[in-house]
Amino acid sequence: MKGQKNAPPSLQLSELTRLPRPVYGHAQALPNVALGYRHRHPWGQLSHATHGVLHVQTDAGRYVVPPQRAVWIPAGVAHSVNCTQATCIRSLYIEPQVMIWPSSACRVISVNPLLRELIRSFSELPVEYAVDSADGRLVEVLVDQLGAAAEEQLILPMPRDNRLRTLCRRLYKHPDDSASLTDLSLKAGVSEKTLSRLFLHETGMTFRAWRQRMRLLSALPALERGERVTDVALACGYESLPAFIAAFGKQFGLTPGAFLRLHTPH
Repeated sequence: MKGQKNAPPSLQLSELTRLPRPVYGHAQALPNVALGYRHRHPWGQLSHATHGVLHVQTDAGRYVVPPQRAVWIPAGVAHSVNCTQATCIRSLYIEPQVMIWPSSACRVISVNPLLRELIRSFSELPVEYAVDSADGRLVEVLVDQLGAAAEEQLILPMPRDNRLRTLCRRLYKHPDDSASLTDLSLKAGVSEKTLSRLFLHETGMTFRAWRQRMRLLSALPALERGERVTDVALACGYESLPAFIAAFGKQFGLTPGAFLRLHTPH
């Protein structure tokens, strides 16, 4: 590894058996750093898109990560990551003994201005920074701030039951599908009451809440591409533009128009 201390992690991770430091990262802006195939690491990964939207898929569900958020993927969790070519990613890799959260589940966290600046500053440090130095203390503050970051409900949980999983995959591909729970229960071959109870047990959400979150998360890629808000609302199953704008604002904390402006080149 001599002479490669500052090489991007994407060039070294596959060769490492352990990280050079408990927290490891480097500035990344290549469009191909997202690995779209299933893989896993012996360490945790925190990925933050400074621009663009990240899409992470695990067995447990789908995670959609807009700007001002980051996704945490614990050690050993099989996952794939996708994004558009314009997405700029900064990733941190963290050894298990520095686990930020006790849970082994993925999560999406809010990235406030302080945390965003800490991630940026850390990405510019030498890979083998001196632990007993100002750089080491910056890392300690970064880890503390990660642990204190608010979690956001940007996961679309996927059920394990094959009937429900097939149903959810179909709805995800066609978010404008307006089939009622009664219609879907007939397709699944179970009663509406059974389907409703099973859905809540498998996902932790009611079917109505799951479908609304699915539609809102499905809207992000289209908005990122610059499509008209009205067209996006219709494609995601909303008959009323005001209803879409209100639901979007409640979920993401900004309007669809404001989200569009985040992705408009200046």
